[in-house]
Amino acid sequence: MTDHAILVEGLEKSFGETKALAGVSFEVPRGTVCGLLGPNGAGKTTAVRILSGMSVPDAGRATVAGFDVATQAQSVRRILGLAAQSATVDELMTGRENLVMIGRLHHLGRRTAKARAAELLDEFSLTDAADRLTKTYSGGMRRRLDLAATLVAGPEVLFLDEPTTGLDPRARLELWAVLDVLVGQGATILLTTQYLEEADRLADDIVVIDRGQVIARGDALELKQQVGGSELFATARRADDLDAVAEHLGRIAGSTPEIDRGLRTVHAPTSGGARAVSQLADVLADDDLDVDDLGLRQPTLDDVFLTLTGTHIEEPGHEVAR
Repeated sequence: MTDHAILVEGLEKSFGETKALAGVSFEVPRGTVCGLLGPNGAGKTTAVRILSGMSVPDAGRATVAGFDVATQAQSVRRILGLAAQSATVDELMTGRENLVMIGRLHHLGRRTAKARAAELLDEFSLTDAADRLTKTYSGGMRRRLDLAATLVAGPEVLFLDEPTTGLDPRARLELWAVLDVLVGQGATILLTTQYLEEADRLADDIVVIDRGQVIARGDALELKQQVGGSELFATARRADDLDAVAEHLGRIAGSTPEIDRGLRTVHAPTSGGARAVSQLADVLADDDLDVDDLGLRQPTLDDVFLTLTGTHIEEPGHEVAR
């Protein structure tokens, strides 16, 4: 038994002259969520395929729940749940029939498979639709059923490859709530996603891959701190007041402000925190300078991604490189 559910050491993988992975290393503690981020072609899908035993690395080593993915791939598959980008359930079967069938494929007895299906249908709020054909399900319901299918055998580790791609905001929130429950029950999740707010919301740790290498890692706050501190910003109500607002904001922020005259906004980096906001509000009020908005703006994960890779992450989308 190890403290790490996933351990990756120096993975390398090439396809012809294309180097998909060039020495990737990271670890995922048990009972946590790790977000694997990267632009299209970064190597995310290659890493997941190797970790799930579907591909063999050219060099390096990886273990899942203590099992070597190259030499003990069968053992890895027994303890792993994998949800790919597209649903794998049969549309011409009911939700219940899908889960019972998967249970039987995992060598569960008929009675046990039916009981496990009923348990998962309830857990994923699908009981009312259990006996409807899956082709009548909404996108969110299908993704929940697909995730339920990966849990039939009670896997220790879950690999979720862009699990909410194509879902509307409500369905995405519903699936996030399910993942929260799973982690609360002790599951370990490796999540590849191109929705930055998804990584921000779910991941305890984020690994950023670009050109087959890990270029940054840490929790969302640590990554945002690499970009810089917060920004103090204000939106002047009157265009004629913008220069005066900018003068006060720059002095309180302690840095040179940037002005957008079209939007009547001004912003500047600051280390003053919430106190800078209250100080600016006071001086603007003293000078009768009205603003429509005022506050601190934190860097986003997209800001981090842009700083690290020189590009915004494609969102949503599918990885085209191996």
